Amino acid sequence: MTSFRTGIRLFGPVLIALGCALALCPSAQAWGCQGHEIIAYIAEAHLTPHARAMALKLFAASAINPALPRWCEPRATDPFADASTWADDYRSQHPETGPWHFIDIPRGAHHGSLAPYCPPATGCVVSALGAQIRVLKNPRASAKDRADALRFVIHLVGDMHQPLHDLTNDDLGGNCVPVEFFGRQPKETNSEYESFSPNLHWVWDLGIIDHFPASSPTVSRIIYVDQIPKLVASELTEHFRAKISLWESQPIDFAAWVWQSHALADSVAYGRLPHPIPVEAPKPVSSCADGNVGLHMLGYHEDLGAAYEAAAAPVVQLQLARAGARLAAVLNSIWP
Repeated sequence: MTSFRTGIRLFGPVLIALGCALALCPSAQAWGCQGHEIIAYIAEAHLTPHARAMALKLFAASAINPALPRWCEPRATDPFADASTWADDYRSQHPETGPWHFIDIPRGAHHGSLAPYCPPATGCVVSALGAQIRVLKNPRASAKDRADALRFVIHLVGDMHQPLHDLTNDDLGGNCVPVEFFGRQPKETNSEYESFSPNLHWVWDLGIIDHFPASSPTVSRIIYVDQIPKLVASELTEHFRAKISLWESQPIDFAAWVWQSHALADSVAYGRLPHPIPVEAPKPVSSCADGNVGLHMLGYHEDLGAAYEAAAAPVVQLQLARAGARLAAVLNSIWP
């Protein structure tokens, strides 16, 4: 079994190029470009031949609109990996789909119905995923609608496995928690909204993946940035091989997956911060300026380095692998 050790930076000379690629991604994009592509590669490797053929047929029948601006460069040449980041690009022109990417379960909430956290007017990742699967299964839906639904499914299964897309502490899922990350000081990016970078959400979207260690001799042979997600997917598949088989065989339960991610966000993303942040009484927050939460959280002076990474990286790796295996299970169930 491959060993993932924490504390060593990923891919040596390639890291500069990787960092540039990640910098192009929108800050609210769960897992960033590389994370979503890793999930897609893991899933694709575990699809049945029939499910893979049906998905490829849909992609071929209705390609991504070439006029749609794409954040992730270079674009993945694999159709599953390319589809995995489409929903964030689509959201830039269809902001009504923004709430589909997360579910704001308050920190400290107890396991139960998700209905209070998934407003019918806007939807959430759970309701949106269910709706898109219904479109995908509908033989009367157009090829475009079904292809777009498939792209949403690939992306949203990934989103619900990013722990900070399933929890908020009156801080927009950690977006309002400025942090120092391996010496990079938080800088205010928007004074009106009290937005800072890096922040806790960014660390879980991008920062931890950026710091994944090299764990295989094959790493030294990687030349192009667009090869990195496929390599990491291969490493994670090997590392979690036995568990992936188990995850694929378990019932498909979106609510259980969300509560599992919520618990990890509470116990690790927040629980392992060097300066504990208390659980807040839930209240509406539309920006980090509401109640000056951004400036308030800046006062905690969270300094995240090797110790935090040692706790967070295994969880990120686990969730990427889980998402890939479970995405495969979802698609295999649609096309048995």
